[in-house]
Amino acid sequence: MDFTLTEEQQDFRALLRTFVDREIIPVAREWEQTGRYPTEIVRGMAEMGLFGITVPEQYGGLDLDPVSFALVFEELARGWMGIAGILGSHSLACRMIAIHGTEEQKQAYLPDLATGARRTGIGLTEPDAGTDLQGIRTTARLDGDHYVVNGTKMWITNARYADPLPVLVKTDPQATPAHTGMSVLLVDATLDGFQVLRDIPKLGYKGTESCEILLDNVRVPKDRLLGGVEGVGLKQALSALEWGRVNIAARSVGIAQRAHDEALAYARQRKAFGKHIAEFQAIQLKLATIAIQLQAARLMAYWAADAVRRGRADGQTGMAKVFCSEVALEAAIDAMKVHGGYGYSTEFEVERLYRDSILMSIGEGTNDILRTVVAKALVRGDVTV
Repeated sequence: MDFTLTEEQQDFRALLRTFVDREIIPVAREWEQTGRYPTEIVRGMAEMGLFGITVPEQYGGLDLDPVSFALVFEELARGWMGIAGILGSHSLACRMIAIHGTEEQKQAYLPDLATGARRTGIGLTEPDAGTDLQGIRTTARLDGDHYVVNGTKMWITNARYADPLPVLVKTDPQATPAHTGMSVLLVDATLDGFQVLRDIPKLGYKGTESCEILLDNVRVPKDRLLGGVEGVGLKQALSALEWGRVNIAARSVGIAQRAHDEALAYARQRKAFGKHIAEFQAIQLKLATIAIQLQAARLMAYWAADAVRRGRADGQTGMAKVFCSEVALEAAIDAMKVHGGYGYSTEFEVERLYRDSILMSIGEGTNDILRTVVAKALVRGDVTV
């Protein structure tokens, strides 16, 4: 069993690390605290082709394998998790269009999405429907050659830049079961009635916006129905979220790696009672725990990514997302403890790592929900341990 990255993956990771170390880490704390949008970083990611990581090569994308996909989010989150968020929703939406879109839809959107000339996200969550996507209330009524869309979406990443925005709707609100009446529409941001209402204030996950969107009698051309088929929208969305759990697991590893780096560096230079605190056994135990859990999380994230490459991997990606996200939070807390009082200061990186790590156990399905996904996969025999 080979746990090493390929030479190509190692070179790719080195390129990503150079970009993060040079363009993200030096500015992340200041820009996060001042609420400055990372325009220059976004431009740099576009120049590297990162907006095309899930776009097929024939449309100008990189079409990365799932492990290389994970490397992108691990390295970006090591620098600033919010930056990874900008790319995350975009990449999942691109994959959804690439896998399920009609040829006309792919030709219309994917080339510009691959270069970053266009950006996108996913409009799933609503004020009364998060984990339970079948409970959404946004409707799309067919009127001639257009769908008339009405509803509200919440927590939409990239909302102010997404064009188009894939939006999950109910084309048949009376369908039983509910998912058979759900579809995805590719909604252009320029359409009348499409409005970004506000940015939602957040504890962490800064750098990218999370918005509330109103769709008020938005007339969406019928040919913007993803795949041209009604009633399969939930399946289309869930197929993207499987990659999304790899994304979150990898982001969690990136946070844990940065927590490790910050704790180790601080312990080596901070002195107490005439010695570097790295010489105290209590600090050594925390450093060792962070490192051990970090390495386990990284291996699980790559294992889950490789399982996605081989086919359906609900159980594996669920396991990785749960474990890695909990490691990220524990690593951030332990790193804060190593820093002592300074860990509570906004002048040090670890307080931001703590705030960002909390989202990892909530995003792409709460950890409790994903534990039930893992259990069901075990019962079906889709995954064994």
